[in-house]
Formats: sequence, C-alpha cells, structure tokens
Amino acid sequence: MNNQQTMRRMLKTDRSFLMYFLLSLVTFGIYPIIAFTTISEDINTIASQYDGKKTMNYCIMFFLLSPLTCGIYGIYWFHTFSDRIGNELRRRNCNYEFGAVTWWLWCVLGSLIIVGPFVYIYKLFQAMNLLCASYNQYG
Repeated sequence: MNNQQTMRRMLKTDRSFLMYFLLSLVTFGIYPIIAFTTISEDINTIASQYDGKKTMNYCIMFFLLSPLTCGIYGIYWFHTFSDRIGNELRRRNCNYEFGAVTWWLWCVLGSLIIVGPFVYIYKLFQAMNLLCASYNQYG
C-alpha cells in the first residue's frame, strides 16, 4: 500500500438492505436519513475528482429544499444522484446496471406495486458497495 492510500479514508462496503430495513424500524425512520447522508458524502468522495460535480448533502435537500419546493427538488436530487452513481459505475467499469432510470422505474413507478422503493434501495446499496470497494482498492 502506498502513502497516498494510507492517507485516504476507507469507505464502507457492507451496506445491507436488511440492516437498513431493521434499523429504519427501530429508529422510527431516522436511520434512512443517516444512510442517505452517508451515501451522498461517499459519492462526492468517489466521483468529484473525475466529474467535477458535488451532490448536495441529503439532509439539506430533505429538510430544507424539498419542503420549500413541494417535493420537486427531491425528485431532481434523486434523479441526478442516481444518474451520477450510474455514470461512476460505468467509468470504473463495474458490471452493474444503475442510474436515473433505476430510480424512475423502481422508486417512482415501482411504488405502485409497493415493493419498488425497496428494490431501488437494495440496488442502490449494491451499487455503492461496488463503487466503495473500487475506490478503496484503486482510489
């Protein structure tokens, strides 16, 4: 391991949908805010040096901008957030399909069959686990 890798923070690679679901119940919905905040910070750590973008912190979006825009900014945030993760997966040659379409199909349309948002979160965690493992290994 070279000096640059020892100075870099290792990102979490063991996100689990089951733990997310159970902790969401136990904390009465507080854990999802923490989980999405961490993921929004992690994607900035992983991708910002390559795409020059910065995903807004989830808490600011959730508590301030989304309510002020009657939820419209939340839709925009999730679309761009999911698209950015998909772009980084492709840039790193990770063989996993994820992007804005995943959010629209599973989280929005999939909510009609109840389980769609859960599938989206599962796929999001898998995508972020792959990205974080790639970042931990290659930077």
